[in-house]
Amino acid sequence: MAINIPPPTIVIFDMDGTVVRHMNPWVLNVLEGLDDLSYKIGGFITRRFGLRTREPFKGVVNRGDVKKRRLLVHRAIHFLRRKEVDQIVEPCPKIIDVLEFLKARDIPVGIASNGMGKGYGHDILQTFDLQKYFQATIFREDIEKAKPNPEAILRVTDNLFLRPTRDDVIWYIGDRWKDIQATHAAEQLLPCRIVPFAYGLNASLQAFIEGKKLKLRPEQRLVSYEDMLDVLNKLYTEKAA
Repeated sequence: MAINIPPPTIVIFDMDGTVVRHMNPWVLNVLEGLDDLSYKIGGFITRRFGLRTREPFKGVVNRGDVKKRRLLVHRAIHFLRRKEVDQIVEPCPKIIDVLEFLKARDIPVGIASNGMGKGYGHDILQTFDLQKYFQATIFREDIEKAKPNPEAILRVTDNLFLRPTRDDVIWYIGDRWKDIQATHAAEQLLPCRIVPFAYGLNASLQAFIEGKKLKLRPEQRLVSYEDMLDVLNKLYTEKAA
């Protein structure tokens, strides 16, 4: 089957459920549910009181000494956990093979996550020796607005010291529909094309249901990273031919 998407010049991953998977999927669903709830509450406040809490992100801002929001729910969850990260999560099957493929071709790779970095995300990268694959990592405390706002994606490209041009192609891989929505929003603010990938059953099902709004090709719906390796191998075989 012919691949109808261009090869990437930049690749960005979500973390929870995408780079690593929870040994107890219930934990991930709780975390994602809380994150979605906080976003919906912000939207309600905006609509009810006219507050500009969800103003579109238009570029990377120098935060300086501005005090970061406390993110109490996220911090409380990670403070209360009693297990080491290697007892909670593990790298998704074949993700290392994908990362090695990209590294061998000098393709910049980043993480744009709604999860906390301190006490969680950075520990995961160190525990599983994943930091060597990622040139930029953006976590919840690094941004003002979480996905589906595009800020995290835009900050990754800034932290890679890249200014994407019209010739660039960004691949973004996420396991939730809000990841796909974030890529669509980011594409309105960047000069290049962004190709979203729905990883896993949850995102693939939502991509199918929401297909009329943001249609994904079959090769953009990944059941496993075997699928992504297949796409990459075909693209780079065709490119070399």
